[in-house]
Amino acid sequence: MRIDVVTLFPEMFGVVRDLGVTGRAHAQGRWQLHAWNPRDFTHDVHRTVDDRPYGGGPGMVMMPGPLEAAVNAAQQARAGQGLGPAPVALLAPVGRRYDQAGAEALAASDGLILICGRYEGVDQRFIDRCVTQEISLGDFVLSGGEIAALAVIDAAVRLLPGVLNDGDSALQDSFNDTLSGLLDSPHYTRPEVYEGEAVPAPLLSGHHANIARWRRERSLALTAARRPELIESARAKGWLSKLDERYLAELAGTPLPAEPGTRRRRPRKPAADAAPTGQNQPDTTPDSSPDPKPNPSDVS
Repeated sequence: MRIDVVTLFPEMFGVVRDLGVTGRAHAQGRWQLHAWNPRDFTHDVHRTVDDRPYGGGPGMVMMPGPLEAAVNAAQQARAGQGLGPAPVALLAPVGRRYDQAGAEALAASDGLILICGRYEGVDQRFIDRCVTQEISLGDFVLSGGEIAALAVIDAAVRLLPGVLNDGDSALQDSFNDTLSGLLDSPHYTRPEVYEGEAVPAPLLSGHHANIARWRRERSLALTAARRPELIESARAKGWLSKLDERYLAELAGTPLPAEPGTRRRRPRKPAADAAPTGQNQPDTTPDSSPDPKPNPSDVS
């Protein structure tokens, strides 16, 4: 996978190129990163890449010429490696929200060209001519597209084969299909007791089925509380089992009736509710003690 980035600050991308699992994967040649500065495609002494907006208003707008020239250079460099034309994605608040499915699609592709805007925005003519998709991280505004691009790259690179030490790690991520698209369950490590708080008992049991069920229920509870729309999405896709639905109903305070043909176990009466020995119970123990001797004061 090859990622090309058009940015005024190429040095910001050393974070994913040199550090952590993405840096190790880059050193191993599992992915490539190439940065293109629009200032290198200007023709004036000041290397101008922005100007005032037509119609007035605050801020500056990035000019279309340097951006398009940078994209063309990136496409030509990719063609030199035998790659076809890459999608061109602009990081922008109006874009489609980037999610795990988007990261998986990017990881399965040959890559793309990311455009990192700055200032008030990018000239619309460049968008109309060159951009094939727009990506957003959410309903907030950053000072530039670089931080958003770093997130897009990191989320995809970690999914490439061989990048993570344990290939199953990504399968247990939040939003992954193996978790029915739900949030991941809480995690614990040593010490077993920290500041009086112990690791939940099921995780210490060694019983794999109980551990799996505990994690599933915590995932369901966390998702229902914080991202209920993910529950509805999983339900619509048929990813929730009858056991899942029963647990969710109990969480909501509306437990489902027992299924036909099943017998519900009678709950054992708690020991604390049982009557103490000798209280409110007839004494049926035979009295084998000898008759007491009469007290002289009782003899008439």
